[in-house]
Amino acid sequence: MNNVLSLTVALLITLVTSSAATTRPNIIFIFVDDLGWGDLGVFHQNARKASGDRSLPSHLTPHLDGLAAEGARFTHHYVAAPVCVSSRSSLLQGVTQGHANVRDNQFDKAIDENHTLATVLHQAGYTTGAIGKWGVHGRNLEPDAPAHPLKRGFDYYYGYLRHVDGHEHYPKEMLFSAEKAVERGPVKVWENYQDVTAPLDKCYTTDLFTARAKQWITEQATAEVKRPFFLYLAHDTPHAVLELPTQAYPSGGGLQGGMQWIGKPGQMITTASGTPDTWIHPDYAQATYDDDGNPATPEKSWPDVYQRYAKSVRRLDDSVGDLIKLMQDLRIDENTLIIFASDNGPSVESYLPEPYSPEFFGSFGPFDGTKRDLWEGGLRTPTIARWPGQIPAGRVIETPSAMWDWLPTFAQIAGLPPPARADGISLLPQLTGRGIPAQRDYLYMEYFVAGRTPNFPAFEPNHRNRTRGQMQAIRQGNLMAVRYDIKSAGDNFEIYDVSTDPKETRNLAGDPAHAAAQTKFKHLALQARRPDPEAPRPYDQELMPAVTGITSRPGIRWQYYQGDYPWVPDFATLASIRSGEAATITEKVTALTPDSGLRFNGVLQVPSDGDYTFQLSTDTGAVLRVHDATLVDADFGYKTGTVKTATVRLQAGLHPITLHYRHGPVGSAALSLQWSGPGFALQGIAANVLFHSDQ
Repeated sequence: MNNVLSLTVALLITLVTSSAATTRPNIIFIFVDDLGWGDLGVFHQNARKASGDRSLPSHLTPHLDGLAAEGARFTHHYVAAPVCVSSRSSLLQGVTQGHANVRDNQFDKAIDENHTLATVLHQAGYTTGAIGKWGVHGRNLEPDAPAHPLKRGFDYYYGYLRHVDGHEHYPKEMLFSAEKAVERGPVKVWENYQDVTAPLDKCYTTDLFTARAKQWITEQATAEVKRPFFLYLAHDTPHAVLELPTQAYPSGGGLQGGMQWIGKPGQMITTASGTPDTWIHPDYAQATYDDDGNPATPEKSWPDVYQRYAKSVRRLDDSVGDLIKLMQDLRIDENTLIIFASDNGPSVESYLPEPYSPEFFGSFGPFDGTKRDLWEGGLRTPTIARWPGQIPAGRVIETPSAMWDWLPTFAQIAGLPPPARADGISLLPQLTGRGIPAQRDYLYMEYFVAGRTPNFPAFEPNHRNRTRGQMQAIRQGNLMAVRYDIKSAGDNFEIYDVSTDPKETRNLAGDPAHAAAQTKFKHLALQARRPDPEAPRPYDQELMPAVTGITSRPGIRWQYYQGDYPWVPDFATLASIRSGEAATITEKVTALTPDSGLRFNGVLQVPSDGDYTFQLSTDTGAVLRVHDATLVDADFGYKTGTVKTATVRLQAGLHPITLHYRHGPVGSAALSLQWSGPGFALQGIAANVLFHSDQ
């Protein structure tokens, strides 16, 4: 057995404490690159194979199918945007693309210094590690990048910092990108702040990141002082060059077998020998298919590029099986939550001379759309969660959910309320079948990219060769509203019932029964987000629509909470001690006891159309939302008394507001919220403009 640890397997197992008895599970989030909803056997490939239609090639994912059989499968899980950098930024920060500071194709831009999956779990006592692709560090400033993983809550990092490096799966040899090294610099693998590329001969990245992950997990499980751990394992495959491993995946898996970290320069991992980019899985080496739809003619061999794709996916599948065996060997399986997901829909790229299309395997599943599309095939990705004893085996979750839900989910699992800045809801009740799921009105997505949609015959004519440009999508209940090439806020959405029409073939926008839905979606498209000057939209300067059809009474509702909170929490997830109504916000603040908080919610009467500036300062922290848009975030890193200002364009009428205020353990409670607008200077928000709904 090759293992950098000198301990025997028996001693390793002995050193592992009874972590299965703890209340906080270990969490492993496996995030892969460009894997389509239809690429997993249990989601789509097994059905293609079972059809018996030889014109429909299929590949296998047995370990991932087993993961789903032993846990939960999300069939309506969405990414925030259909490209890796935006999708990953929203996942890491727990916000939609309407609030993330990394949007569109802003590769290597630094994510905000704010809450992340890692900072939240670190606060809960977790050891945190990130292995693999990062790409949100701060444009080509490695290793001292402003958003290096170690500066965003992670205790350990190993992998590619730059987005472009993830296009190459042999960092030392650079088989398909050596000619680009002059213009972009060599590919680099980093361990924390150190360049560790030099000894990585023949290290295929799926193998490399798996071996390093297994080593790191083993170190956590056998540490003298035990803490729960969180691992963000972000693979860079099957994206890009579709390079092949050097050899078969080592047998056995877990502590004794599978991929192992050797730690010897020139042979850092088990498979760092042989010839790079050569090994095809025997299941695919002789694979043939009916290329012309005529069973009477001889079948053709799979083209090389599709053998490569199937092998790349199978290698990820082997990695997952290896990790599960490790959890079992370390006796932490029942106290470990594993999530497997993809960052966006399938790509149309191979970076090889031979063209590649996701049509061959039907990687987009029963949907239209690919990577960079806001059709279902670009946004819905295969997501599985496994937690033995907690998640019932074979569970299928059809309720719409999204990547920004994982931060609140992990917070609840760790025993903490999510930060008020987070846009998602906890998925724990859906996963376990215990507790009452949080209610949510809709999911919001936005994205911009030049170019057109693929002209695939399998796609609906209206979805082919279509200008992308500015795009938005909103999922509300069973309806998905989508609009492409947006020119103004008044552009109509296409509306589809994706519960019965997942391919989005029947546009319901012209149905008089959905006229109200059209108006609602146009309003939500402005009420769910904040403009970002680095990702401009044609509707950024539109007025945020007021709400109509509600009756209201004077005063604002408040709820009082007591607790030692590490941040401004989403108080709606907690039980209040007292509640009532107040004429103004400030009258409830001065009498607070230490370690407490208030949540105010109501509607603000805006007198006329125009720009309104809100100015907030406090002793500890506060977060202000208007509708669902986060207007003022005075939480992470906030210094007492700092004035935070935000301007928003509001339509005359009623606008829902929610204010979360946290008072810390020392000092006097203090909260100032003022506003100015057309015709009036900065002033407190008076009683005559604050109301609450009877509903």
